[in-house]
Amino acid sequence: MRIPVVMAKAILGTAFIVFGANGFLHFLPLPPPASASATQFLGLLESTGYLKVVKALEIVGGGLILGGRLAPLGLLILGPILVNIALYDVFMDPRGLPLVIVLGALALVIGYRHKEHFAPFARVHREHCTFKGK
Repeated sequence: MRIPVVMAKAILGTAFIVFGANGFLHFLPLPPPASASATQFLGLLESTGYLKVVKALEIVGGGLILGGRLAPLGLLILGPILVNIALYDVFMDPRGLPLVIVLGALALVIGYRHKEHFAPFARVHREHCTFKGK
């Protein structure tokens, strides 16, 4: 199980570093958005500077995954970004959906390897609940 996880970390980390860096350096040509609403949406994200923050987080998250020891933290950073990319692809531009499915599968492989780090998020801690119920 170790080799597939190492490969998944290498692919996912590299992908997010490359695509994140492309947001700043523009070395990969991107296809134009498929619809007018997608163009408007991406234009708005770019004009506000929001996309620069997301691209910086992609680089940080990808680096943490490539580094190995802090891969769970990298997944914690990249998880919401990956979900937003998937939602954009589903609702506005489905051409990128195959790539996001592959990246999501790689993230799940890495997440399963580090499941002990994510287990506390799935547990119910009754002593910390404000609603005690009956």
